[in-house]
Amino acid sequence: MTQKLFSKNFVLLILGQLTSLFGNFILKLALSMYVLDATGSAAVFASILSIAIIPTILLSPLGGILADRANRRNIMVALDTLTGVSVLCSALFLTAKNDLTVICVLLIILSVLGAFETPTVQACIPTMLEGDNITKGNAVVNQVASISYLIAPMLGGILYAALGLKPVMYASVVCFFITALFECFIKLSYERPQSKENVLSIVKQDFISSMQYISKEQTSISKMLFLTALSRFFVMGITIVGLPFIVRKVLGFNAKYYGAAESALAIATIIGSIAAGIFTEKLKTHKLSLILGSLGIFVIPAGIAFILPVNPTIRYIINIISFCGMQIAISIFSIFAVSLIQQRTPNHLIGKIMAYTSIVTLCAQPIGQMVYGFLFDKFRNAAYVVLIPTGLIICIVGLLSINLFKNIEKQQTEEQA
Repeated sequence: MTQKLFSKNFVLLILGQLTSLFGNFILKLALSMYVLDATGSAAVFASILSIAIIPTILLSPLGGILADRANRRNIMVALDTLTGVSVLCSALFLTAKNDLTVICVLLIILSVLGAFETPTVQACIPTMLEGDNITKGNAVVNQVASISYLIAPMLGGILYAALGLKPVMYASVVCFFITALFECFIKLSYERPQSKENVLSIVKQDFISSMQYISKEQTSISKMLFLTALSRFFVMGITIVGLPFIVRKVLGFNAKYYGAAESALAIATIIGSIAAGIFTEKLKTHKLSLILGSLGIFVIPAGIAFILPVNPTIRYIINIISFCGMQIAISIFSIFAVSLIQQRTPNHLIGKIMAYTSIVTLCAQPIGQMVYGFLFDKFRNAAYVVLIPTGLIICIVGLLSINLFKNIEKQQTEEQA
């Protein structure tokens, strides 16, 4: 009997993710705008965000251990409730005198809670779904995140401009409490582990067993994690740092053009998520190396545009098409990569492995931003020097990954036989 994708559990999870992400996006946007208005410096908020991400990186392994040892439904309910309470308390205590302190503390608390929530949510998907539906489920989750990212900032900006920070914070509190309510009705099977060891022994044992699993038993997972981190390094560095720099500084266009570019990327992400869901049964695992290599193929024309004797508008159009193609490709690759990792991980380890996935992504992104910030600044009058070599490197990485994906596909065939 074919398993239904949109089961009651999965629908409740999606609805919860929709309200949770919407609440997060409008909250982060309002906080960033408030800090910018209060200090006149975007660098201040960037610094706060950089500090706040540290707890997520450090505590994610513990979040993965908790996801594998406790009732995942209860964890999600508790975390979203705590998030709502934290934002509510921050709004109540926020004043003109302590505003930056309260915002900094709130972001750190949200970072700590996120370290436990992300691996738990990702661990729930292979618990609710199986086979190709895992990939389809990840695609749906990605679509929900992309749609929220497309709509929430716009509505959050309107609410902040009309009502100020606190009403937006209260609106996000409602979103988090609604999320917790949806999650209360999720039903997941759970067996309490029979262990009389102390907490430190459990943490040590779980950490060692999960590391042994990906380093010795399933080395393909560690390689997939490396490829995921590498692709994020290039894509996030070029997209987050390169795109605004190219549009505003190199081409000399105003903020409207950059806003249009951001909207185009959000739509491209949605298209990539939909494509991943459609091609779940058709896209063979070995072809993921081609998807990875296509990232580089899309980057190269963006660089060539700065060599050709064309006007800035044409260069802008070529770059937007290239960046959108890259965004579609990375969406498809990321969804299939995470799904492969989930499918190849047993249930008692899935939370920890998903935590490692989150960590490598979180670490790769800021490093990529720093590296490409330096490169684009150094070669501001020759963007092609950054873009074309990057595209070629990604193409080479795609070619080198062919054997990895062929071996994974071979293992899948043997396991299904």
